[in-house]
Amino acid sequence: MNICTRFAAYARLRINIQFLMAIITLTTDLGSKDFYQAALKGSILSILPTATIVDVTHEVPSFNISHAAFVLKNVYPYFPKGTVHLIGIDSVFSENTKYIALKHKDHFFVGADNGIFSLLFEEKPEEIVELNIMQDLKYLHFPLVDIFVKAATQLAKGAKLKDIGVPTDSIDEKMLLNPVIERDIIRGSVIYIDTFSNVITNITKELFTKIQRNRDFTLYFRKSETINQLSWHYNEVPEGEKLCLFGISNHLEIAINKGKASGLLGLHLNDIIRIEFHP
Repeated sequence: MNICTRFAAYARLRINIQFLMAIITLTTDLGSKDFYQAALKGSILSILPTATIVDVTHEVPSFNISHAAFVLKNVYPYFPKGTVHLIGIDSVFSENTKYIALKHKDHFFVGADNGIFSLLFEEKPEEIVELNIMQDLKYLHFPLVDIFVKAATQLAKGAKLKDIGVPTDSIDEKMLLNPVIERDIIRGSVIYIDTFSNVITNITKELFTKIQRNRDFTLYFRKSETINQLSWHYNEVPEGEKLCLFGISNHLEIAINKGKASGLLGLHLNDIIRIEFHP
């Protein structure tokens, strides 16, 4: 076998391995009741039968890009580099909707340019393209199974962003409500409630540590409820007792050991919490 034949065989082997290792994640608001989710997966497998499809979640509240961004932001770093993340939130056809694909930290993302990417990343993505994939007229109302799937599978096969779109420098910008700092006080809000009814706030560990400066604190919520120490894990307090800690999201959580904090403590999305630091 001469060197050219060996090189060709090696190239084919690399392509085959890449196909076998192709990972596409799905984050959508399609739910599990209807056929839409299955149609989306079937469309991917029809083009790339060897794809590994991972459901991040299909239970995002309808059109809620901030919810989806929070979930995916805490998920995608755990996947191998080269993973393609397909985002199906508020992506129905509109003449004013731009569909994009981008690369960030060696991951690829495909979705509608509706502000979600500005919430997902803290810095500008490395490369952005506006998709120029022709849309099948019979799928006009469902770009997920047409434009997004075509883009995601091509990227999973090893295509470059420039192969599927036109370079662009901008994405739609949306702003989240940030905590307010008043000398020795942080005022934050509830941004997410997980399956266990743990209440997650918009106060990060970095912000908390910066303002705390090793001081004692009191966390106030629901007028009379307070917590005055951080826990390292949920079982650090007796069952049924409330606690606060920094979980896997690196955001301050209010929880109840083996209880449902949101319901039992009356905390809901957008509710205000306050942390006071003591001299």
